[in-house]
Amino acid sequence: MMVLVSYDVNTEDSAGARRLRKVAKACVNKGQRVQNSVFECLLDYAEYKALKIELEKLIDPKKDSLRFYNLGDKYSKRIETLGRNGAYDPEGLLIV
Repeated sequence: MMVLVSYDVNTEDSAGARRLRKVAKACVNKGQRVQNSVFECLLDYAEYKALKIELEKLIDPKKDSLRFYNLGDKYSKRIETLGRNGAYDPEGLLIV
């Protein structure tokens, strides 16, 4: 299933900057960054739950926020992209 993960981490202090880096790293490990604080993650249910638990441990719930949007398995018809950085195929060939 495709899950869109969005976060807002308060970086007014150095602890917030550290939290931001950790949240971003966890998201990079599981998905594709599509905007600064927005990731598209192609996950199964167990991976989704594990990512959610990991991110919940990293944030300060009084200062930060996380949003998870479950787009399901038929996500391709639910995503429309305009402007730079056009769409990518998360199930396509990856060349490194």
